[in-house]
Amino acid sequence: MKITKHISIIVWLLISSFAVAQVKFEAKVSKQKLGVNERLRIDFEMNKDGDNFNPPSFSGFTVVGGPNQSVSNSWINGVRTYKKTYSYFLAPKKRGTFTIAQASITIDGETYKTTPVKVEVTAAVDIPKDPNDPSYIASESIHLVAEVSKTDPYLNEAITIVYKLYVSPKIAVDNWNELDSPRYNDFWSQNINTQGQKVQNGTYKGEDYRYLVLRKTVLYPQKTGKLNIEPLTLDIAMRVPTNRRDIFGSRLMTRVNKTISAGNKTIHVKSLPEAGKPIDFTGAVGSDFRLNVSASKTELDATESLQIKVSVKGKGNLKLFKLPKISLPSSLEVYEPEHKEQIKTNLTGMQGSISDSYTVVPQYKGKYPIPSISFSYFDLKTERYKRLSSEEIVIDVLNGPSSNNASSDNAAVSNNKQAIVLNSDQFAFIKTKTNFSSINPTYFFKTKAFWSLVILPFLAIPLAIVIRNRKASRDADVYGNRIRKADRLARKYLKGAKKSLGQKEAFYIALEKALHNYLKAKLHIETSDLSKDKIINLLKGKQVAEEVINDFVSIIESCELARYTPIDHVTMQEDYEKAAKTISLIDKQAR
Repeated sequence: MKITKHISIIVWLLISSFAVAQVKFEAKVSKQKLGVNERLRIDFEMNKDGDNFNPPSFSGFTVVGGPNQSVSNSWINGVRTYKKTYSYFLAPKKRGTFTIAQASITIDGETYKTTPVKVEVTAAVDIPKDPNDPSYIASESIHLVAEVSKTDPYLNEAITIVYKLYVSPKIAVDNWNELDSPRYNDFWSQNINTQGQKVQNGTYKGEDYRYLVLRKTVLYPQKTGKLNIEPLTLDIAMRVPTNRRDIFGSRLMTRVNKTISAGNKTIHVKSLPEAGKPIDFTGAVGSDFRLNVSASKTELDATESLQIKVSVKGKGNLKLFKLPKISLPSSLEVYEPEHKEQIKTNLTGMQGSISDSYTVVPQYKGKYPIPSISFSYFDLKTERYKRLSSEEIVIDVLNGPSSNNASSDNAAVSNNKQAIVLNSDQFAFIKTKTNFSSINPTYFFKTKAFWSLVILPFLAIPLAIVIRNRKASRDADVYGNRIRKADRLARKYLKGAKKSLGQKEAFYIALEKALHNYLKAKLHIETSDLSKDKIINLLKGKQVAEEVINDFVSIIESCELARYTPIDHVTMQEDYEKAAKTISLIDKQAR
């Protein structure tokens, strides 16, 4: 009996010592199934201390907290228990079933790995309203709101979207960063500067809040129908009060990370009415437009120049339509117009003026009428089309040749034609006799050709020296070589676009592709998911001048806009030249 008892004790001690020596490293999750709006906690526990802990990639999740490390030591009945834990807090990115891969650690020279864990993410669930839960307090105390000025605009009518962050006075925001920026597909967009905005007091759902305007954007829809505005999503770090108090009775704060979104916005864009649409309508939409056609002078001499200016002033989509062209007599030499824009953009949209200034040079004296031109637009106030017309202008050329001089001279010549009289001496200029001379043999030695070939190599030596020095000087000209290289690069990328000049769709597709290929090669990035803001930030990081960046972005916008507006050959040529110049400048300036 005693022997059996001693054997049992020995077996128990052996089992206990083996259990103590057994290394455990495992992953534990707070739940196997959760909603997309919930958080998941995962703990990596070990019973012996180790080194080189490597967490998994957490594919399908965003790490919003951690790693947090905790260690505990305890003695129970003389047995030591050790536990070390690495904790992470995860937010699901989307619905689905995800596998959290293995974590690894080195203990006593050996590598241990956890077992992969499967987690199912379902649709959003109702979160219990626990007033003492910091996460619930955070969700009830901070809100990101997108305010849209109008949800049913006309095509090319300006709307604004303002993003406001409302924060309850009882919590404190430490910082935030954008997880996802909105993309305005099928809109012409322009951001309004919000730097220097101050925190203001206001109300949200009847309660007092502080709020900050994060972003203001003016949008002009370029397509009719149902358009979607993607949400702005922020990751915010904040401090919220708990139900614990310090020794002075003040509430203790705890740090919470929260992901909030402004939500999708749907815009229903109405098409412009077909009834009453003028033939010369080119897409101008706005109000209070005024057309003005003026000449710098109406009396001048031939070969002098004057400027004829066509301008439209008002409030509307000024950058999204073309001005009407003037029609001039063929005897007036007209140069391509100089386009100018004086536009300001605020929350009500674009307002200002655009103009085309033509340089005209008359060749002959006389009076030349410049016919009236018309401009049509859709008036948003009356929701009807309006047509504006200019007055006729007469240009009086006082001094210069008459336009019919050449024709009158030709007429005089034709009227004074006389019959040709033949005489017997009409072939007298033809020689009928010749003198023959003998050919004496000559020798090449000591001839002019001989001496030229002898002296020529000696003359070529200084010429070769000059060419060599110039080549060395050109090779040493780093800046000049960079300019030449940049110009060749621009021609290389825009070769395809140049072939398609005159074909609007093919040209702008090729131009946009060339710009994106250039960014891939220059910045070593993929451009498929880049927004305009990211392109601007990348180019600024390369120390490219802001004016050049703006030109680059405007060309990309022109490529997008070309799908919805009529484009002439002159505009395509201007966009091509502007793209070549901009690529060349970026290549010169980028560091």
